[in-house]
Amino acid sequence: MQIDLKERTAIITGGSKGLGLAVAQRFAGLGAQVFIVARDVNVLEQARAGIERQAPGRVGAIAADIATPDGVNKAYEAAMSRFGKVDIIVNNAGISRAGGFESVTDEIWQADLDLKLFAAIRLSRLVWPQMRQRQWGRIINVLNIGAKAPAAKSVPTSVSRAAGMALTKALAGEGAPFNILVNALLVGRIESDQWVRQAHATGRPLQELLDEMGRKIPLGRMGTADEFAAAACFMASDWASYITGTALNVDGGASPVM
Repeated sequence: MQIDLKERTAIITGGSKGLGLAVAQRFAGLGAQVFIVARDVNVLEQARAGIERQAPGRVGAIAADIATPDGVNKAYEAAMSRFGKVDIIVNNAGISRAGGFESVTDEIWQADLDLKLFAAIRLSRLVWPQMRQRQWGRIINVLNIGAKAPAAKSVPTSVSRAAGMALTKALAGEGAPFNILVNALLVGRIESDQWVRQAHATGRPLQELLDEMGRKIPLGRMGTADEFAAAACFMASDWASYITGTALNVDGGASPVM
């Protein structure tokens, strides 16, 4: 099976590092034009330059806070100015906020929903008309396995991610007549900057921490960002032409729910 994303343009939020960067690199390597969005302009520029070396002329970037309506509009307009269309959205932006219910304030709830849910709603709403007109589109919502099986003290993340899964299913039904396929990828434990920060904060060697976390997963190891990106490439391609409204676990078997 040869995945080909030539002639496709993708906008990837949270695209400057971690999972988003891995997806952008993979998409560009398969011929897509990619437009990455993130808040940190320095990290974003490093990511853009790295993809540009791999795929000259096929990358654009803008620093924007997509937790705000203005930030989403700014990102969309910049992507359209750079490439003239958007075929694929990867709603990846987000951070892990988890705590006990009583400790989570209204402000924390609102910030989490703005970043993880409303950003996806607003960006998808902007791109939807052109996908419908061209009768082709892919929307991939990056969630986590807590969306299906929330643990204690996992709010607000598990709740905003569960809402993202409901959004995925609702949009899939609306998009199906227009060949707009909407799916979610649910992340388990993946090697990322999150674990680098935790290792640094606790003074533990990174590999020791990753090995310990990996032993709790049925496959016996943490996943990699590139493995996650491979799943995103399939979902974005014509090979996934009969898959919509699904929430696929990318977790090494960790989730108790299929």
